[in-house]
Amino acid sequence: MDRFEAMSVLLAVVEAGSLSAGARRLHAPLATVSRKVSDLEKHLGVRLVLRTSRGLALTDEGRAFVAASRRILEELEAAERQATGDYGALRGGLHVTAPIAFGERHLLPIALDFLKEQPEIKLRLSLVDRQISLADEHVDVALRIGHLADSALIASRVGEVRRVLCASPAYLARRGLPRRPDDLAEHDGISFQGFATAPEWRYRRDSVAFAVEPRPKLAVNTTAAAIQAALAGLGIIRVLSYQVSDELRSGELQVLLPEFAPEPLPVNLIYTPADPLPLKVRSFLDWAVPRLRARMARLHAEGPRE
Repeated sequence: MDRFEAMSVLLAVVEAGSLSAGARRLHAPLATVSRKVSDLEKHLGVRLVLRTSRGLALTDEGRAFVAASRRILEELEAAERQATGDYGALRGGLHVTAPIAFGERHLLPIALDFLKEQPEIKLRLSLVDRQISLADEHVDVALRIGHLADSALIASRVGEVRRVLCASPAYLARRGLPRRPDDLAEHDGISFQGFATAPEWRYRRDSVAFAVEPRPKLAVNTTAAAIQAALAGLGIIRVLSYQVSDELRSGELQVLLPEFAPEPLPVNLIYTPADPLPLKVRSFLDWAVPRLRARMARLHAEGPRE
């Protein structure tokens, strides 16, 4: 059995999501692909994948072996390029994830320029407002907003974002301007449901954190819906500053109680440690980190009206 070939087949199947999709990607008969995966499992003496009605699921042993296989094949490709003198072009797939609004506004332009410089890279950019597992979903780099849980992942800090409380001028004309957080108890609020890290109604007073929430008027499960409701004058929202930068700049929304705002949240690019780090991951980080830092510095300099 050619173990390098078997690793490549397994990776294609896992990334495609099923044996049949993997076979199509490899332009190989389904029976051949299925046999190679089975032969690899027999060689290792463990089950790597579970075949379900919804596709494939990796076992714990399978996740570990897939991660190792991806690293080994990337190192082999890098060694071959070095041996042949092909240093410049990067090749292969790169999976990056980020929150939706931040990814669209800030990470996507940087990623597009990276692809212009590295046309052989196939980038998958997953924009979702939830934290996904780098290992389970085969993510190379993730942009995370907020304080990171202790883990084995490595983080490169690129900046910070503020949490802002805001409402439309029409709502404030109708209900009055809150002067202190305690006033919010008499106001209507728009909240998020279904988020792993929902915005908190927390404030600072004499360096002590405390919480006051408006009366729940509407609960939604997307940031865009919450912003639209606030623009319609339904109530007060707490969001991250970049999510409403255009609305604040135009005056469609107004920042409330900025002097009571909590500390900004850190923004990091995180990735799984490897020695050596795959060249495509290192190159993307080297490209994205300074550019994101420059963008975040400009946003921070704009102040409360960003």
